[in-house]
Amino acid sequence: MESRILQLIAALRASGVRVSLAESAEAFSAVDLMGIQNRESFRLSLRATLVKDVKDLPTFDKLFPLFFGSGQPPMMGGNPMDDLTPEEIQMLAEALRQFAENLRQRMERLMNGEQLSRAELEALAQLVGLNQADNLNYQNWMAQRMMRALAFPEVREALRELMEQLQQMGMSRERIEQIRNMIQQNMQGMQEQLNQFAGERIAENLSERPRGENIDSLMNRPFHALSDADKKLLQREVKRLAAALRTRIALRQKRMKSGQMDPKATIRASLKYHGVPMEIKHRDRIRKPKIVMICDVSTSMRFCSELMLSFLFALQGQVRKTHAFAFIDHLESISEDFSGSNADEAIASVLWRMPSGHYNTDLGWSLNDFNNEYMDTLNSGTTLLIVGDGRNNYNDPRLDIFSTMTRRASRTIWLNPEPEHLWHGDSDMPKYAPMCSHVLKVSNLRELAQAVDELLAG
Repeated sequence: MESRILQLIAALRASGVRVSLAESAEAFSAVDLMGIQNRESFRLSLRATLVKDVKDLPTFDKLFPLFFGSGQPPMMGGNPMDDLTPEEIQMLAEALRQFAENLRQRMERLMNGEQLSRAELEALAQLVGLNQADNLNYQNWMAQRMMRALAFPEVREALRELMEQLQQMGMSRERIEQIRNMIQQNMQGMQEQLNQFAGERIAENLSERPRGENIDSLMNRPFHALSDADKKLLQREVKRLAAALRTRIALRQKRMKSGQMDPKATIRASLKYHGVPMEIKHRDRIRKPKIVMICDVSTSMRFCSELMLSFLFALQGQVRKTHAFAFIDHLESISEDFSGSNADEAIASVLWRMPSGHYNTDLGWSLNDFNNEYMDTLNSGTTLLIVGDGRNNYNDPRLDIFSTMTRRASRTIWLNPEPEHLWHGDSDMPKYAPMCSHVLKVSNLRELAQAVDELLAG
């Protein structure tokens, strides 16, 4: 119990609540006096001793149940098969056989009301980057990522098909409705379990986070796990990284300047000497890329795209020509915003015109806009760069247009913060990826900087 109280105090401090050593000692004294048998008295004793400013009360109220439970753990529904007749059990087993093994196992667990084991929760946390998250604002979002990793959207669709199959096999409507309701309760229980686990893990991460965390650690932290303060630090770091990249790329281009001998240029240069001596000329091997960049600036991709735009603005001297576009549910040209000299103003102008909010991201429609107005920006000397997670909300991905774009460009590079094992549900990445020259994972600033270096290296 003492270690959990210390973790709570550390998490409060990491969240900006001022807790002195004297107040920590008062908290332990209050717990000794009030005891821990009555959960509400225990909570109030910690609340009264650790929180001195009313504005910090919501932070305490949010953190406390993550360390000491809510008093009402998520409940799973019962097993609907307990009441089924042998004939109905046979129908259900027959209907389940049509689904793939992995999907069938998940559906059966929901029917049986089985919670996820601790080992499974830990594996999910590692898979979606929860172990690096230390911002409670992302609790629900991380829980959604874990549900996505469990293929919840596909499970829901499969359960709908299962109910239709059982109806066709002759099971009564009342029994089907009973099974449906019980499965929905179990699914809600599993969602609550994931949400509770996400909150607990984030709170633990907060308690273990070192003070004054260095920039190297932040560069390895996933974009979705960054606080607002972290983002401001990384925005400044991008400028330093871009300056270093600019120097390295310029040196690389200088070294590449002398390529193969150019016979025609050599003969022309030697005419003024009547061929003696001969002045050797070389072909220019400097290849500054022409880039067409399309950025997803929806809420989930906003910070990653913002950093990518910062890189592109800072590296204009190493790029022959840039056409930049941004999209959420439609496409807008943002090249004009980069004609000035202030990167912060340019990016702020783009984000102001396309504010984050409750959009229905539609890359397919945005590609249609590109096809109608900007397809002539692509040619054999162009690198097509897509920055996005490929999630299209089940809209038409317009693969026909994307295929045309990739054929017109010399190469297509897709920067995606999501690893391949999360490409399911509303993700169209399995369809887009085969048409790309490269798909690079850029879940943090270090990976993004490496991708930019690779992009400009040609």
